[in-house]
Amino acid sequence: MAITADVVKKLRDLTGAGMMDCKKALTQADGDFAAAERFLKEMGLAAIAKRQDRATDNGRVFVKVQKDKAVMAELSCETDFVASNEQFAELGNKICDVALAKGYTQVNDELTGMVNDLIAIIKENMGLKNLCVFNLGANEFASSYVHGNGSLGVLVIFKADKTELFENELVKEFTNDCALHVAAFTPSYLTTSAVDQAYVKEQTEIFSVQAAKLDKPAKVLEGIVKGKLSKHLSEICFLQQPFVKDDSMSVEKKVAEVAKNAGGKLEIVNFSFLRAGVASCSN
Repeated sequence: MAITADVVKKLRDLTGAGMMDCKKALTQADGDFAAAERFLKEMGLAAIAKRQDRATDNGRVFVKVQKDKAVMAELSCETDFVASNEQFAELGNKICDVALAKGYTQVNDELTGMVNDLIAIIKENMGLKNLCVFNLGANEFASSYVHGNGSLGVLVIFKADKTELFENELVKEFTNDCALHVAAFTPSYLTTSAVDQAYVKEQTEIFSVQAAKLDKPAKVLEGIVKGKLSKHLSEICFLQQPFVKDDSMSVEKKVAEVAKNAGGKLEIVNFSFLRAGVASCSN
């Protein structure tokens, strides 16, 4: 009996065992599906499905950057012991490599299958929780940072009027500092214009209620509300936050200063960060 890829995938989906183990079981069973399933159970390789309900509160973030593309993946697991395992790290890096090579922009069967193959070996629940991918234009550059042993990963995307600008030492240092800035302050938005208006309205109402308790004229209260809202937005928006290496100016003003000193034009067009164990991808 011919052992097709579809049959192997069907057995993997049913048992949760790795692809190679499923193929081996089907070969040994001469294509008999039921016999192959039993073989996997007897070998203890069909227990992955039982592990899927186990909490995966640990993990690592992996980042890879190429000239035209950048990818960041969050791979979760049950214990910090496995998170620091060499095979786990190899898997995370391989997932990034495959995503870059094949142009994947989201978690799919192939990437999930790679995770399941390692689950069959390590016997611990894992999951590919997030995959963030950025395509980089001709004049764009991605700065990356991974904190510690992968507890937090960052990508910041820059655009310049000329690619040579990214070879400037001042710009190189600044792009790296911006990735460190995101790791330190984890902004929610790139700029104030990106903030959801429903959120702005909600915060304005909250600040209005707070200000109403003050014994001040309406005009003054209006100014207080605007001031509170402006301060709040500067705390959650990347470009409006005080720059991590110079809090006397905002990130936006620092970008302009660095660009001027480097003799070109520079802007931050996007950013993303992933924190291991937290289901979020901000960009």
